[in-house]
Amino acid sequence: MEKSLGITTSRTGVLLKDALDYRAARQDMIASNIANADTPFYRPRDISFEGALANKARDLQNKGTNTLKLAQTNGQHIPFENEKNSYEPTLFFRDGHMARNDGNSVDLDVETTEMGKNSVMFNALIQATKRSGAIFKSVIEASQKVN
Repeated sequence: MEKSLGITTSRTGVLLKDALDYRAARQDMIASNIANADTPFYRPRDISFEGALANKARDLQNKGTNTLKLAQTNGQHIPFENEKNSYEPTLFFRDGHMARNDGNSVDLDVETTEMGKNSVMFNALIQATKRSGAIFKSVIEASQKVN
């Protein structure tokens, strides 16, 4: 987990920051696909980060709770690998569309639709971040009036 600069106000704030970073990376990837629409043999790329965020959210929400650890009673047993510690997004090729004669499989309709969906989600995350900040701002302003 990255060390963030500034004050962490809530566990959700960390997730919002990461979700915004992933959405920005996805927007860049989609823009790259559109820019390479005429590049021979180019395969469109995409990024999947929903699973990584879900794993991180689960771990953040369970912080401080008692968890039962798996005991390894024999050194020859296969060690337990905790798969939910994977916070990295997955890069993949978005296939499934027919390649043109030049081998390029970028579909501009798909790319623009994905860009629109990503923009809506990015804007929703921005609004959530603003609301979260507004709550803390109102608490600070209210505490100043009491003095």
